Amino acid sequence: MTAVLVVARGVFKESVRDRIGYNLVFFAVLLMAASILLAQVTAGQDVKIIKDLGLAAATVIGVLIAVFIGIGLVAKEVERRSIYSLLSKPVTRSQFIVGKYLGLTFTLVVNLAVMVAAYYAVLVYLDWMAPDLTRQGWEAPAADPQLLKAFALIGVELMLVTALALFFSTFSSTFLSAGLTLAVYVIGHFNADLKNLSAVVDSPVLSVIGRALYYALPNLTLLDIKSDVVHAHPVSMQQMVTGASSAFLYIALLLTASVIIFTRRDFK
Repeated sequence: MTAVLVVARGVFKESVRDRIGYNLVFFAVLLMAASILLAQVTAGQDVKIIKDLGLAAATVIGVLIAVFIGIGLVAKEVERRSIYSLLSKPVTRSQFIVGKYLGLTFTLVVNLAVMVAAYYAVLVYLDWMAPDLTRQGWEAPAADPQLLKAFALIGVELMLVTALALFFSTFSSTFLSAGLTLAVYVIGHFNADLKNLSAVVDSPVLSVIGRALYYALPNLTLLDIKSDVVHAHPVSMQQMVTGASSAFLYIALLLTASVIIFTRRDFK
């Protein structure tokens, strides 16, 4: 466990020094602040626009950080040939993979926490400056604590995306890893459509492929409750636990597969 934490700490320090993460988080914070101006041009939809845009910004920026840093966790070490010195130390390949994953996951949690703080700062500011606007036709306050449920599942989703990026990076190039990770992410949000593909197409082959992908790929719609919390619809703890449990199971499978592939990989 000590070796895993050492690797994780190294990833976190390297991620902190990486300006890409800073720039993306800064852009997300700026976008959240700018949402106040955007909301003013939409009559009666101020709070909805700000909440929607803020959650969407946190999701997109988090996914970009997870993908473009995640795909380099293994590839950079191989390209720099530093993988040889790392593996010559008392660190097994499984510890290396798990440590890399935990390091980036912690980085994402810190970045997400910054975006959550900025998000609520914008909502509190709006509620303070224009309380009448934030209460027109809304059942919940602007800075609704229920929004934290959406951020919690966004965090779980980012953990899953990180595991996907790390998995693909163990056997493919950085460009292909990024493409595959983003493709699975997009398809995962349309997972239900794959199951019902037979109702849209007449090809039995495509129907079988669609159903196979439905069961093979993660169902990210279980983690998407942004619309529910924005419109103050109730989200049960059971619903959250179900979505998070399926994601954690998929993460465990991906990390196991990553360790197996990386352990069998020959770097000579």
